[in-house]
Amino acid sequence: MQESIENKKLSHLNAAGEAQMVDVSGKTPTLREAIASGQVRMKVATFEAIVGGNAPKGDVLGTAKIAGIMAAKQTAQLIPLCHPLPLHKIEVQITPDAELPGYQIQATVTTKAETGVEMEALTAVSVAALTLYDMAKALDKSIQIEAIRLLSKTGGKSGNYRAD
Repeated sequence: MQESIENKKLSHLNAAGEAQMVDVSGKTPTLREAIASGQVRMKVATFEAIVGGNAPKGDVLGTAKIAGIMAAKQTAQLIPLCHPLPLHKIEVQITPDAELPGYQIQATVTTKAETGVEMEALTAVSVAALTLYDMAKALDKSIQIEAIRLLSKTGGKSGNYRAD
């Protein structure tokens, strides 16, 4: 049975209500995976320029993909209370979606550790989307980054999660 939100203790606060990094040293490392997604919406002309390889800054999608991978590896440096983790797999997929128009971004991150990789997957998607914006902003400053969320996670004490 899931605990209600009201009954959950915030693990990143100590008894005095101050921020703290959670001690995971007593936990057993387990295989964990998280998948996150997001989307980047843009004007049709911008989408067509990127698809056609005609963006002024060069390889928009390749650069965004590498940025997402690099970001996942730096999550503990970016998010104050995240643990540095040994990441075993980071996969960033950027898929064109003509109906947006724009791109769907999905990141999958895997580790065998004492804590999960949800933040690494979310960071990968976020930075890939920001990089896509940066690489295409000369064409379209109205690009929108949307719907970044956790799709699923496996492993750990809290069990598995899958978004509705």
